[in-house]
Amino acid sequence: MSDLFRAEIGRQPVALDAAVSALAAQEPVLADLARLTGTGPRVVLTGMGSSYDACLGAASILGRAGVAAMSVTAAELLHFRQPILGPDSMLVTVSQSGHTVELVRLLDQLAAGPARPMLVAITNGRDNPVARAADIALDMGIGEERGPATMSFLGTLAALAVLVRIVSGDDPAAALAALRTAAVPAGARIRTLLAGADDLAASLERWLDGRSHLVLVGRGAARAAAEVGALVLKEAAGYPAQSLDAAEFRHGPIELAGPSLALAVVATEPATYALDAGLAGELAAHGTAVLLLGSEPGAVDGVRAIPLGRLDPLLAAGVATVPLQLLAWRLAVAGGREPGVFRTGGKVTTRE
Repeated sequence: MSDLFRAEIGRQPVALDAAVSALAAQEPVLADLARLTGTGPRVVLTGMGSSYDACLGAASILGRAGVAAMSVTAAELLHFRQPILGPDSMLVTVSQSGHTVELVRLLDQLAAGPARPMLVAITNGRDNPVARAADIALDMGIGEERGPATMSFLGTLAALAVLVRIVSGDDPAAALAALRTAAVPAGARIRTLLAGADDLAASLERWLDGRSHLVLVGRGAARAAAEVGALVLKEAAGYPAQSLDAAEFRHGPIELAGPSLALAVVATEPATYALDAGLAGELAAHGTAVLLLGSEPGAVDGVRAIPLGRLDPLLAAGVATVPLQLLAWRLAVAGGREPGVFRTGGKVTTRE
């Protein structure tokens, strides 16, 4: 049995370092981005799958800086919301492969239209249709990835961390310096998690304890981690996990609380940590198996906690996915499934 997925999980610290170096080498491209964003365009971030999940976090960070930003799936833009795009907007297209079918078709239509927005691409390499269509093309530079998004999710978050700072008014040198600084503790935390990967994966399988219902929740940039965590559990392990905004969970889904439910709370936003920890403790009191991936130390009664420390909010989303990736790997192995090998779809989606 191939262990490609486990190997790519383990290469994430190296991938983060590679992304930081690759982005630093693109400072002239980032200077072009800074010049183009000087007019304060409305920002639309788009992608599909894990790329879109990363956009959720970036839109949250931009909003805090007063930038009018939204995240919309490429399929939604392609078929329904193209009229929101125009010369006064910036469309950030995110795709690890650069061949995502909805993005390629959207960009073809925009090229033929009368009101093309400014186009910024984030891809892994530039030899692809999405990068070629862009005014500004950023290469996350993480190298080849064949399984579900692990290294590419982290690389995407690193590129978005630089982009949001520049769009928010930082100059490229300052944005790159901030990324270099933020990547050090984020990379160190990932290495610590991976050092105990086998024990961590086994303990998370015991925490789940055969439950068939797992919901992952988060707020702000942590929503990106919750979404991609649920996605990777589906892709790598065939496990039907669901993701929700943590606040939305209280509006109806909280009725799922009880011994048959497992809840993973990604609480990497310090501003709302108390709310997230409160939700975790409340669900645990109802017998729910609760995992708390948090920015703060300390215990919550009845909750399995994995403190991650205070990190850059986008990179924190990448760090928080590591335990969820290890759980997906462990479930796949336990279920006799080849971890991370796509059975029905593929790494790149080329059909709508």
